[in-house]
Amino acid sequence: MNALSDEDVELLVGIRHFELALLRVFGEGKVNGTTHTCLGQEYVPVALAPLLDGDFVLSNHRGHGHYLASFRDPAGLLAEITGRAGAVCSGVGGSQHVHRDGFLSTGVQGQSLPLAVGLALHYKRTGANRVAAAYIGDGTWGEGSVYEALNMASLWRVPVLVVVEHNGIAQSTPTGAQLAGTIGDRARAFGVDFVEITTHDVPAIRSVLAPVVARVRHEHRPAVVQFTTRRLGPHSKGDDTRSPEEVEALRAADWYGELAASLGERFRAVDERVRAEVERVVAEVEARPPAEWADLVEAGVSR
Repeated sequence: MNALSDEDVELLVGIRHFELALLRVFGEGKVNGTTHTCLGQEYVPVALAPLLDGDFVLSNHRGHGHYLASFRDPAGLLAEITGRAGAVCSGVGGSQHVHRDGFLSTGVQGQSLPLAVGLALHYKRTGANRVAAAYIGDGTWGEGSVYEALNMASLWRVPVLVVVEHNGIAQSTPTGAQLAGTIGDRARAFGVDFVEITTHDVPAIRSVLAPVVARVRHEHRPAVVQFTTRRLGPHSKGDDTRSPEEVEALRAADWYGELAASLGERFRAVDERVRAEVERVVAEVEARPPAEWADLVEAGVSR
């Protein structure tokens, strides 16, 4: 990944350190409810961000990286999660339900696919030249809404891109124990294009997916892109049922260590600076007063 720009490196490690800091803040009892990190999967939204510039991104419960890749706004997101002033949605959405222009996340599995089809149909009818991209996990393929949405997307030929972060485990259930066949075969059954990405090399991913996204955008050919990836952290909080040996094997193949080794001092300099900036953001947000509903009303829900 030597061809990575400094901006890409900063975003990658920025998401990593944000998620690590968030787990620490959660452990200190400063987060209500729950939170799901994208540790190990940060490169997915970073690779896609420039390809989806100006499009609508529908995220899921593990969506902090999706948001940060779209807006570079760690302070607003952390304030949302911790219920502090300056929160993206006045603190009422929390970790899983965030709405901002061109972005919507939900903790309801499969909910984003029908929404994506509706948005894409609107874009097609109005000639907006936009894509509706929905992030889901491999576990979400147990939801009927996925298949209803793929059926209509294919029939109506709408610009929908389904991004599957296939990390091999659905909460605590290995994929092999809950998913028959393959996601590729399921997509192809609806006449939907399918591409699998097994690398975490960001420039290489963009090279492969640029023509795929272009076909979705200009030819209105729905596509499913599967990132065969890894989840390094727990499902949420500390509820990881995998053995330490299994998690350690995943860490050995993590992009972070590979990038640190390949970029050397360049990586260490960026990593140290970004880590310090994340810690500054955490301290600054924690010092803010609680968020108020009036903040959201004044901003307008379309913010």
